[in-house]
Amino acid sequence: MKSAVETLGPTRARLTVEVPFEELKPSLDKAYRTIAQQINVPGFRRGKVPPPVIDRQVGRGAVLQEAINEVVPQKYIEALQSHDLQPLAQPEVEVTRIDDNEAIEFTAEVDVRPEITLPEWKGLAAEVEDTSVTDEDVDEQVQALRERFGTLVDVERPAADGDFVTIDLVATQDGEPVEGAEVSDMSYRVGRGGMLDGLDEALAGMSAGDDKTFSSQLVGGDLVGEDVDVQVKVSKVQEQQLPAYDDEFAQLASEFDTAEELTDDVRTRLGNGKRLEQAAAARDAVLEKLLDLVEIPLPDAMVADELTERRSSLEQQLAMAGMTLEKYLEDEGQTQEEFEADLERRVRDAVAAQFVLDEIAQDLELGVDQQELTEHMVRRAQQSGQDPQEFANHMFEHNHIPELVAEIRRGKALAEIVENATVTDRSGNTVDLKNLRPDGTFGDPAEAADAEAEATAEPDAQAGAEAESAAQEPTQA
Repeated sequence: MKSAVETLGPTRARLTVEVPFEELKPSLDKAYRTIAQQINVPGFRRGKVPPPVIDRQVGRGAVLQEAINEVVPQKYIEALQSHDLQPLAQPEVEVTRIDDNEAIEFTAEVDVRPEITLPEWKGLAAEVEDTSVTDEDVDEQVQALRERFGTLVDVERPAADGDFVTIDLVATQDGEPVEGAEVSDMSYRVGRGGMLDGLDEALAGMSAGDDKTFSSQLVGGDLVGEDVDVQVKVSKVQEQQLPAYDDEFAQLASEFDTAEELTDDVRTRLGNGKRLEQAAAARDAVLEKLLDLVEIPLPDAMVADELTERRSSLEQQLAMAGMTLEKYLEDEGQTQEEFEADLERRVRDAVAAQFVLDEIAQDLELGVDQQELTEHMVRRAQQSGQDPQEFANHMFEHNHIPELVAEIRRGKALAEIVENATVTDRSGNTVDLKNLRPDGTFGDPAEAADAEAEATAEPDAQAGAEAESAAQEPTQA
């Protein structure tokens, strides 16, 4: 086989591959056997039809095409490997020459991974916001905890923000009820928002037995975004009474004996969460600094596919939440043009980050073991709300394991970059990321060093044991 590569651009290449007939012959023989099993020819048993008869009955061209369909993918992969090309998508293949008994030639155009010259990534400097837990943060968490143990009491007064009301809703358009836009005996908290525009304003001041009609727009169904009249009727108004925040409540709601201990725990957990948020911001900031140092040509098709996938994912999430894209953009204060520009920027950064992290992972020879793959699949399954075993089966059946391995390697490469970076907060304090645990607490540096030394020594000890075993049992070595 002879092959040549033509560079069409930084991320596009054309392979021209010539396959001599002797390399095609095994596939040609297989094609004859396959066709012999598929046709009936008088005087010959199925599967025993000789090639000359098949040529007369089916045609030599059909047999050649069958053989070519099998051999082209094989030779395409061989050509990629010989020219050290890494494809990013399926190729556009064209058979350009068929010389029977001599050779075939085909071309394959494909997007390929760009060549990247990595900058010096060790010692990057980045800055993140300070972390602080305010009294207001603690009060908000304590309030949420009290509300979990609150009780609802009927009241004989108009509804106000924070009250719970039981309501019936009916939407009409031009005097006709809208199908699917009717609910009964629904509990709703006044001021919560997120259901129908104008509902909270209508409920404020309504008492049990009152009804009111207001104008709004539906957020789901066939008439999504259209103006409708909504009649709301209140059958019950309830006030939430919260338990006192004292030692008795602390013992009821937690494992602590006093309210002071519970408050301290709330503050500690908030601090841990803030540190994890800061660590995520640090990773983003360090990666952004790295991307600023390198120029990466991006395949247009890959960017377009990622844009389409992200748009589709967002639209599905909005549909599940009963919201249109227009309403979402309105709430976010973005125009369609601003949204598209921001989405494309984020997609381009994400694709560029993949290329850079893959390159660094390769330079560092980062691997992935079975435990890491299993833990990653469990996390992915939990994030998508799927059963871990079903998720794993789907990944194996559809050959997505290489993608998961690549994700893990990128994560490890990014962790290495961040660990070698200097990250400070706005106040100039160094942010300790190396000793930060997954729960937001800090580990003991000495313990981490001991664990690393033990991990390093383990392979040496295992190798020594294997060598000793081999010396004692030479016949099995």
